[in-house]
Formats: sequence, structure tokens, C-alpha cells
Amino acid sequence: MGDQKINLPERLDLIAVGAHPDDVEIACGGTLAKLARKGYRIGIIDLTDGEPTPNSPSPEVRLREADQAARVLGVHKRIQLDLPNRRLFDCFEHRVALAKEFRRYRPQLVIGFGEKTPMASPDHWQAMQITDAAVFYSRLTKWDEYFPGLPVHSIQRQLYYRLAVEPDTLAGNPYHQIVDISDTIETKIESILCYKTQFEHKPNIVTRVRAAATVTGAAASVTAGESFAAAKPFAVDNLMLTLALEPLSD
Repeated sequence: MGDQKINLPERLDLIAVGAHPDDVEIACGGTLAKLARKGYRIGIIDLTDGEPTPNSPSPEVRLREADQAARVLGVHKRIQLDLPNRRLFDCFEHRVALAKEFRRYRPQLVIGFGEKTPMASPDHWQAMQITDAAVFYSRLTKWDEYFPGLPVHSIQRQLYYRLAVEPDTLAGNPYHQIVDISDTIETKIESILCYKTQFEHKPNIVTRVRAAATVTGAAASVTAGESFAAAKPFAVDNLMLTLALEPLSD
């Protein structure tokens, strides 16, 4: 059993994890679109199908909307784990299911929920705990009985996002950074509007998402932004490159 090997797919540079289809688009769609344009291979994992919901006739319709949104963003791979919506809980089996995908696609960076979303779905908080655990499980050795044929993989960085309609920063986390999405805010909005079953009856969603991006961006003197927090501090090798500063030319 320990010698079993699986033919692995091409690696992804980044995987963003959401509880439901549309979580990732609302939280960090602008950043994903920007990175895809720069040539990075981007993946999205939806833990559940997000169904049932009041205006969606079936999970199949929601899946088609998710696939369309992924194409708009330039996402290379979208995976749905089919864990139970509304009954999503952090448990061993769900942690292993996500960790298997991390081992299979071997990302450098994982982005996921970073806080509770009061008066919204409790699945979001559970998704954060599942993601945290799966990042850890992905690198554990001597566990082939749960990960047959899948190699150990250490994820280099983990970032937390917050939904665009939630507070701009994650309480208690001082390690925030803002990505300039001025050139991809319209792409982000287009991807959100792919979910007609979720937002066609909520005409204010575009105003709210655009306003949130404007406020976030204004803090960093850009037109639109998305905010992230590091799961833990990390050091950089090239401070100027990290600050997006090019060498002066003669």
C-alpha cells in the first residue's frame, strides 16, 4: 500500500478555498484574476455545492455558474468536494479530503477564510478550521493509510481573506496586506454576476462589492483593493521587490 503511486496533475501555484461556490469570487476574485493574467496557475476548491438555496433550481445549475465564474477569472482548475452544505463541520474526514487535494496539486500558497461571519453561514468558520488543518496534514509524513500514493507536500505560505461585505481587517491579526485590484475589479464583479441564482434578486451586490474594494484600496492609495492577513509572519528576501519598487534606471 505504501508503494502505491498516483499520476499527479500539473501543479497549481495557488489554491483558494471557499465553503460554497461564490465565496472565493466575493473575497478575492480580483486577486485571482490578476495573478492568472501574470501567468500563475490558479485553483479554487469549494468544500460544498452551496445548495439548496432559495432561487437555485438544483446543484447542477449552481455548478454551471461556478464553472462560468472560474472561466471569467482565468482559473485553471475548480474542484468541488461535495461535503454537506449547511452541515459542514470541522472533522477528521473533511480535513483529510481537503489535504488530499493539497497533496495532489501541490500549491505554493493557500488562501481561505480567516474569521467568523456573524449572521451569515457558520460553514465559513468551519471552512477556516478545515483549511488550517489541511495545510498541516498536507506535510505530515508516515500517514500513508490516509493518503495512499499522494506525496507529502509543504505549503509555503497561507493567507486569510475576508468576504468583501465583511469588516476590512481581521481582528487580532496585525499582518495585513492589500492587493491592488484596480485593473481587475470589473472582472471580479463579472465573476460574481455569473451566479444569477444567488444575486440576480440582490441588485445592490455590485454596489456593495465595489464600495468595499474602493474603501480597502483607498487605505493604500489605489482605486480598488482586496485585503489579506498572513496566518503567521514571514520574512522576505528582497524588500524592494516585495514593496513593488523597481531599480532606478540611469
